[in-house]
Amino acid sequence: MNTTNILWAFLWFALIGGILGLLLAIAAKIFHVDVDERIPKLTECLPGANCGGCGYAGCSAFAEAIVKGEADCAGCKAAGDDVAAALAEIMGVEPPKTTNRMRAQVMCSGTSDYAKRKYNYEGARDCTAAVKLSGGDKLCANGCMGLGSCVAKCPFGAIRIVGGVAAVDYHLCRGCGVCVAACPKHIIRLIPYDSAHWVGCMSCDKGGVTRANCEVGCIGCRICEKKCPAGAITVKDNLASIDYSKCTGCDACVEACPRKIIWSGKRQSEGGIVITRLNKQTEEA
Repeated sequence: MNTTNILWAFLWFALIGGILGLLLAIAAKIFHVDVDERIPKLTECLPGANCGGCGYAGCSAFAEAIVKGEADCAGCKAAGDDVAAALAEIMGVEPPKTTNRMRAQVMCSGTSDYAKRKYNYEGARDCTAAVKLSGGDKLCANGCMGLGSCVAKCPFGAIRIVGGVAAVDYHLCRGCGVCVAACPKHIIRLIPYDSAHWVGCMSCDKGGVTRANCEVGCIGCRICEKKCPAGAITVKDNLASIDYSKCTGCDACVEACPRKIIWSGKRQSEGGIVITRLNKQTEEA
């Protein structure tokens, strides 16, 4: 073995490596971009879920937007007032006013025991895929298909399928809105976290059609609208909805509803999991 050849090869590799390293160092110096020291501090304060609820690609992108003046310190939907205050302190600005915390609510009570189906679906366990097949397997066009697209997207593990319908764990929900965007039927809504009531239906069909499709759908009878002393409920397009700025949580609508689909969180929360309808069968789908 020629030791001299091996030594020369080693020296050449070392020389080439040194030259390339020098070139990389020069390039790093030329193309160096100063990063505002506040960005990593802001990112560290954020939840780190990268849920996109703020409208940006992730927590780091949101932090950059705050520094650039493009986003507000209270813009993170998944964070509370304490986080918003911490962000404001880093930015040296006044802390934002108390934000109204939101939570996700699945506006459907049509569990497997109550909602009627057009066919037995055996395809991909994905709502977006299933809705392309004649709008899904339920007769109600706005009924939850229970295939879990929202479950898969939730960055906080706050949703699961119970009785064939998505259900939200209020304790885990951060109100980021990812599930709202993930639902192809748009039946998940963000409502104030402390709201006592919600209408567990999204059907806009006439009463007779709704009755035929689901045992518990809203038939637009307007009884709740007439009984509400605060005028917080209105019926439009055959569907009742609540104005949470007016609702006092008096339970008058809950007691008046003949279809029993106006629900009170005070009696519907079981271990944090909110069941949209008391099932005939209690096992989880």
